[in-house]
Amino acid sequence: MVTRRFVGVGGVRLAYRVWGPPEGPPVVLLPALGEVSDDWATVAAELARGRRVYAVDLRGHGRGDWPGAYSLELMRADVLGFLDALGLDRTDLVGHSLGGIVAYLVAAARPGGVDRLVLEDVGAPYPRPATTPERPDSELPFDWAMVLAVRRQIDTPPADWLAALGDITAGTLVLAGGRTSHVPQESVAELARLIPDSRLRTIPVGHLIHREAPEAFTEAVTEFLGGPVAG
Repeated sequence: MVTRRFVGVGGVRLAYRVWGPPEGPPVVLLPALGEVSDDWATVAAELARGRRVYAVDLRGHGRGDWPGAYSLELMRADVLGFLDALGLDRTDLVGHSLGGIVAYLVAAARPGGVDRLVLEDVGAPYPRPATTPERPDSELPFDWAMVLAVRRQIDTPPADWLAALGDITAGTLVLAGGRTSHVPQESVAELARLIPDSRLRTIPVGHLIHREAPEAFTEAVTEFLGGPVAG
């Protein structure tokens, strides 16, 4: 059974979804830019076989608050507050793209609190040519001001993001999407090199690995997290 819930964190209300048995070891999923917790539904149901899985709408996304103030550091603080509010002293953490950046910032900020870290098609935090995205005409499930704010940071990452990678104590799996991904794969490989205890695995289906190859994704992640958990 899937449950949608809300929690207040530092004056911001976050929405999240929950799968799996309450007593199962926790796994927290963080989605990409413009995506919400529903994006994880297919793989979350599989990961929740014996695990307690939480998928979070980051600030400015989905049914949580769109407060107008946005940065990756604020998203990091939100996730840390989320873990505290739910009493998740130790957890596994999975992040895709933007959510992967938030995930590694959380893991670096809380050594020992994140046991295992999975980063899906995330590049190393080096500057890249800046572009200005065009707002779609359709109604959006996220705040466009958030997109502009975090894209500026992703294009020109703060120097401390790179330094923070060395503080990560969690065993880390970096999943690469292969040559059809828009993320330069040499940058994904470089991220794996920069994190102390990490390994790199390629599932060559593009940037949306968990959506395009859910079985391969869940197999790789479940194996990395220690295999199936008895229910």
